[in-house]
Amino acid sequence: MAQEEYRSRPQERPPARPQSGSREVPAGQGGGRRRRRRRGLGVLGALLYVVFVLGASALLAALGWTWACDVLALNKAEHSAVITLPSEIFSQEEREVEKTAADGTAVAASETVLAADMDYVADQLERQGLIEYKFVFKLFAAFTHARYKLSPGTYELNTDMDYRALLASMGRSSSSRLVTTVTIPEGMRLEQIFALLEEKGVAPADDLRETAATYDFKFSFLKGVLPLGDASRLEGYLFPDTYEFYMGEDPVSALNKMILRFDGVFNDDMRQQAADMGMSVHDIVTIASMIEKETDGEDQRNIASVIYNRLLRPNSETAGYLNIDATIAYVTGRVVTQADYQGVDSPYNTYTHQGLPPGPIASPGAKSLRCALDPASTSYYFYVLGPDGKHHFTATSAEHDRLVKEYQIQNAN
Repeated sequence: MAQEEYRSRPQERPPARPQSGSREVPAGQGGGRRRRRRRGLGVLGALLYVVFVLGASALLAALGWTWACDVLALNKAEHSAVITLPSEIFSQEEREVEKTAADGTAVAASETVLAADMDYVADQLERQGLIEYKFVFKLFAAFTHARYKLSPGTYELNTDMDYRALLASMGRSSSSRLVTTVTIPEGMRLEQIFALLEEKGVAPADDLRETAATYDFKFSFLKGVLPLGDASRLEGYLFPDTYEFYMGEDPVSALNKMILRFDGVFNDDMRQQAADMGMSVHDIVTIASMIEKETDGEDQRNIASVIYNRLLRPNSETAGYLNIDATIAYVTGRVVTQADYQGVDSPYNTYTHQGLPPGPIASPGAKSLRCALDPASTSYYFYVLGPDGKHHFTATSAEHDRLVKEYQIQNAN
């Protein structure tokens, strides 16, 4: 029995000896230590990640708040500035818009609009301390399509205005647009008017000149005067008066305002009166402009009578020549000399060309226009300026020459 039991037991192998130099690791120690090290690194990484996320969020929140303060005009020191948007920064673009048809349905249409250079606008606002972050402003402007809502002009803005208010305040109907008062004196020439408007900040003289030459103003009295392309076609039609213009105003608007004033002064009754005289509006304005340049301020009707006597009586001593010094000065731009009477080669030289000059030589006032329609009834053909600053009129050249010599002697003494 004992022998059988012995045979049935499995034979046990002797335990393996550890190799020389090796160390037996107690069960449960080696693998567990490596797992704890990996667990420790995972916790540290998670902590760093949380710190990074919180830091980035704080940074973005701080930036967002800073940008929001700029957008909403919060926490800004009080400050105002004048911003000019010149016409040069605007370009014409075709834009798709939605319009309402006659039947009430919405239809797509294309229209030409002015688009502002928002880089220039942002630069100006930042330079004047009205915004701090140009890229945020341009992003806001792009989102609101602001480039189509701005208008050339000069505007007074301040740091109480948020982005939306700044953009709204640079539009055509904005109350922030600066206004300038300009008085155009009677007898001023077209080029002088352009220079004055530029000096007052209304519009550049070159833009006014180009507009005068190329824009087709819708007034009947300008039709057939001079073809488009010549700025002088508006000579005489920019009525002398006191106006309020926007600084940086559109040249078409500025010129139209003065022509519209002429249209109101030279009314239908005056136009009918001109027609009854066999004269066009252009003829009357031309005569009135010569009266304006020649008058001493009180003798417009007598000057008008001299012009009409010379013009309508070609068999008189003056032989149909108006002999008006102011028409030569219009060409030369200086005081007329004796040599100019025959030396200036121009249709405006009324000493060498009979009849009216090609057009007005200045902007006549209301009184000169009325006197051109209602000259005094006289036999005067000549006049000379006396030492008293007044014109003295005569019917003959002999009387005129006598007065000239008399006044020369008085002036010499």
